[in-house]
Amino acid sequence: MSEQQLFTYKYPHPAVTTDCVIFGFDGTRLQVLLIERGIEPFKGRWAFPGGFLNPDETAETGALRELQEETGLTGAYIEQFHTYTDPDRDPRDRVITIAYYALVRIQEVKGGDDAAKAQWFALDEVPQLAFDHDRILRDAVRQVRERIHFEPIGFELLPEKFTMKELQSLYEAILDVKFDRRNFAKKMLHFELLTELDETANPSSKREAKLYSFNKQNYDELKKKGFQLEF
Repeated sequence: MSEQQLFTYKYPHPAVTTDCVIFGFDGTRLQVLLIERGIEPFKGRWAFPGGFLNPDETAETGALRELQEETGLTGAYIEQFHTYTDPDRDPRDRVITIAYYALVRIQEVKGGDDAAKAQWFALDEVPQLAFDHDRILRDAVRQVRERIHFEPIGFELLPEKFTMKELQSLYEAILDVKFDRRNFAKKMLHFELLTELDETANPSSKREAKLYSFNKQNYDELKKKGFQLEF
């Protein structure tokens, strides 16, 4: 028996893909990045950026490559959150997908490769998605909502300088709740995540609002150690 035959298995080999759920924030609502499929199956339907894994790359490398090829987005820090293995999830073949998510500042995107178009959608305006991506989106949203209680979120989504109202709006958009303004500010200042700047913004003609930035050192420490955020 040849060496090649020794490592030839009778079992079928499923194909492996990656999918990226990319969240952004427009100042009011949580957004998600989708691509319009340019090929079958589901041509013309919206889906997450992703595609088949090459034999010589890791899942993360493949996910970042597909993300760049299909949307032009680079530099995202992606985290794996689930693997989807339903035998009927893809009409082409037996396909397993490894799903990632990321929180990024909204930037211009454009379709490429087999994506006809790339576009940001408000979370409450997402159309019906291709494959099982509706389920993947629900799982990703749940993951972010769970994470927000144990890791600070905001540095990746807000501009370098922001008001307390903008930070509160972000947390309200992620959790789909409304917070008491004073209680929210007290909680955030308690964790020493924020640095109050000697600058103000003018949200209206009648008043000014203090500007803050994230204390990067404290922010990174809390991300590593975790924290408990209850409102």
